[in-house]
Amino acid sequence: MPGVENGAGSTTKKKNSQNNGWWDRLKRSTRYWYLRIMRQKSSPKQLAFSLALGVFIGAMPIIPLQSVVVVALAFLFKVPKFAAWLATCYSNAFTMAPFYYFLYLVGHFFLPIDAHFDPSKLAMVEMLEAGWQFFTIILAGGFIFGVPATILTYFVSLYAIRRFRRRRAFRMLRK
Repeated sequence: MPGVENGAGSTTKKKNSQNNGWWDRLKRSTRYWYLRIMRQKSSPKQLAFSLALGVFIGAMPIIPLQSVVVVALAFLFKVPKFAAWLATCYSNAFTMAPFYYFLYLVGHFFLPIDAHFDPSKLAMVEMLEAGWQFFTIILAGGFIFGVPATILTYFVSLYAIRRFRRRRAFRMLRK
C-alpha cells in the first residue's frame, strides 16, 4: 500500500522508487535517445544507413577515433551524423575489454595467427606495439562481426523507423 510506514520509518513507495531508480533512469534515457533518432528529419533509408554505418564503425578496434571516422563518413555519405555517432556507442571504454576479447576470438578463429590477448594492453597504440598480428586479428574480428551486424541493423532499423512513422502519422490523423 502506498504511504504505509515500514519499520525503518520510510514509506513503501519511497523504498520501491529508490530500488528501481537506476532502472527507471535507464529506461527513460533509452526512450529519450530512441525518440531523438526516430524524430530526425531524414528519410527512413538515410537514417537506417546512418545507424548501420555507426554499428560497422563501432565494430572496428579504433575506439579513440570512432567518433571522428563515423562523422567524417556520415558527411561523405550525406546521412545524419548524430544517429551514426550514437550507433557507435555500444563499443566504448567500459565495454572495451570484453568486446575486444570477443573480436579477438572471432578473428583468431578465422585467422589462426600466433598472437595472445592481453587485457592490460587495449589502447590502440599498445595493440599496434604488441605487433601487427594482434591488431590484424582484432581488426579481422571486427570486420567479420561488423558486416552481418551492419546488414541486420540496416534492415531492422529501416523496418522500425517506417513502422514508427506510420503509427505516428496514424495517431496524428486520429486527432
